[in-house]
Amino acid sequence: MSAANTHHRSCNLCEAMCGITISVEDQKITSIKGDPDDPFSRGHICPKAVALKDLYDDPDRLRTPLEKRDGEWHPISWDEALDKAAAGIKRVQSEYGHNSVGAYLGNPNAHNLGSLLMGPPLLRALKTRNRFSATSVDQLPHHLVSWKLFGHQLRIPVPDIDRCDHFVMLGANPLASNGSIMSVPDVKKRLRAVSERGRVTVIDPRRSETANIADVHHFIRPGSDATLLLAMLNHLFESGQVRPGVLSAYLDTDPQSLQAYFAPWSAERAEAATGIAAASIRQLVDDFCAADAAVLYGRMGVSVQTFGTLCQYLIMLFNILTGRLDAPGGLMFTTPAANILAQTNPGSMGRFHSRVRKLPEFGGELPVSTLAEDILTPRQNQDDTPIRAMFLIAGNPVVSTPNGDQLDRALASLDFVVSIDFYINESNRHADIILPPVSPVERAHYDLIFHLLAVRNTARYCPPLFDKPAEARYDWEILLALQERLAPAKTLKDKLGRRAMSLLGPTGMVDLLLRNGSYGAGFKPFGQGLSISRLKRHPHGVDLGPLKPMLPDALHHKDGKIHLDTAFFLADLQRVEETFAQPSAHKMVLIGRRHVRSNNSWLHNSHRLVKGKPRCVALIHPNDAERLGLAGDSARVKVRSRVGELEVSASISDEVMPGVISIPHGWGHDKDDTSWKTAQAHAGVNLNTLTDDQALDRLSGNAALNGIAVDVQALA
Repeated sequence: MSAANTHHRSCNLCEAMCGITISVEDQKITSIKGDPDDPFSRGHICPKAVALKDLYDDPDRLRTPLEKRDGEWHPISWDEALDKAAAGIKRVQSEYGHNSVGAYLGNPNAHNLGSLLMGPPLLRALKTRNRFSATSVDQLPHHLVSWKLFGHQLRIPVPDIDRCDHFVMLGANPLASNGSIMSVPDVKKRLRAVSERGRVTVIDPRRSETANIADVHHFIRPGSDATLLLAMLNHLFESGQVRPGVLSAYLDTDPQSLQAYFAPWSAERAEAATGIAAASIRQLVDDFCAADAAVLYGRMGVSVQTFGTLCQYLIMLFNILTGRLDAPGGLMFTTPAANILAQTNPGSMGRFHSRVRKLPEFGGELPVSTLAEDILTPRQNQDDTPIRAMFLIAGNPVVSTPNGDQLDRALASLDFVVSIDFYINESNRHADIILPPVSPVERAHYDLIFHLLAVRNTARYCPPLFDKPAEARYDWEILLALQERLAPAKTLKDKLGRRAMSLLGPTGMVDLLLRNGSYGAGFKPFGQGLSISRLKRHPHGVDLGPLKPMLPDALHHKDGKIHLDTAFFLADLQRVEETFAQPSAHKMVLIGRRHVRSNNSWLHNSHRLVKGKPRCVALIHPNDAERLGLAGDSARVKVRSRVGELEVSASISDEVMPGVISIPHGWGHDKDDTSWKTAQAHAGVNLNTLTDDQALDRLSGNAALNGIAVDVQALA
């Protein structure tokens, strides 16, 4: 294989940013392997990387704009599609007002340089407050805590895993997710290195892939994490182990004044709520405090419950009070080469509210759990504006957000829908116009978001692997074209600004960020500093070193302090008291789960990722199986929640604790009018048929997808 046919880039299908080596012959990808010279991933890749080839080759992928007429899809030209998309949106807004249009951004946007940079101008051109995204079914509590404490929603510290010797994680399964709000390739090897230096402890209702390699695993009843964290903080104070150290100078609150908040929560009381022995809770705290470099980390399972924000706050507080924030081996801030913090909304809350439930916006977005009701609820008065049209940008909310059946009905009721996507999926099958961008390997890439969350500072630029076909469009070209049609530039300044964005493109804009970033002009290892041209000379990426202490530079509050904001966060303790005052009625509770071969729903059309033994099965503990009369792995169950029911195959396993049923998310490809045939052939069931749009984390509005009470019945 000649060097000309070998290309180096990073995989942008998940957060890990693994370096890959791609071999090409005659415009075809012949192999994708891990890049051993990548300083971050060191040759590691997961099975998802091969999906880059599958997405590029997929005959089901849309390559031409489509218009639906009389229930049938018809290919149309780009100019016609863009004109009709803009005209349809304008028509709805002319009749009902600007807020009659909603926009939903799916998970893939965070992995897409063009969408990240050119999406915001389009959203501003829509002039609607009805903006939604996958953030509020995932990581919104992280953003809210970081905004309140540090002054910016993207200033999220991450575990310094490579120097940690005591890693405690709640509701996280990085062996399946490759890290989440913690970009970390080859996490299995990194966690084993932590075990060799000390200990890895996993707290989860399921003995996950990560729990299987941990030194210690504790089962915990879903939704009870807040009581565990309160008891840990109680013991921290009771045992005199509150030692924030140098962090004391940055706190706006005396740590000792917090003790009274946690006094009601003894380890024994938490044992009754969580199922974790009181002695184990106290030992967990003592071992953490005795370690040289410890970190407490909570992720998806913690965020997507009714106390998600309180839990993430208590986790951050525990790290602060033990002196583990901004400390090597603890929870640390990153120094990305292309720093977008100054160009992004630092955070906001309550500037406006959702139409029906009056839930507050955060960072300009409303909780997606309100989307269906804000479409379906009839107009109440002249000033009330239901959503009558939607923009779906790389999203499939019917499968990925709560009460999916209700949202499916809501989308079907709209006057007009535009989608930017290269599949017809369960959500955009209701669209009037679909605008397909090129595949990931046909566009340039730089990880703007995930370098902000990476466990080591690195940088890597990826030119397009293939030139885009003449008739194709980059996603950013689609976004800019729609912006111009919806809100034409009127002033000379606006015209010049849009012209500059078009000429620079995403690559030129990243180049400006690099040149003006922390490793820009004057950064000695690279002479004139980092730039796109210099990164092109380092196709394997460049190593910029381990995470380093950042305080006070990481703080964005004007007073240079960490704002603990106890009045906001700890007001939720009353709800904890009410929730756990009495033992809950005996009902099974639902949790989701991830798999390393999946990334929500959008990789399910890759045959090599979905082949083999069906993965969309419900896990049920043997004790519950016996009570329900289930026998063998051929059993099927009916699962019913307040909002819906489904039938699913059951696997009897002590991998989950008694009283818990686990169903993976992202499936449910059973609609016959979608374009992805492989996904249809491996349909599975839609977990979000069961999740409740009314079940929320009250502080943030994030969806509570875990800990949903369900009835389970055996099927004959």
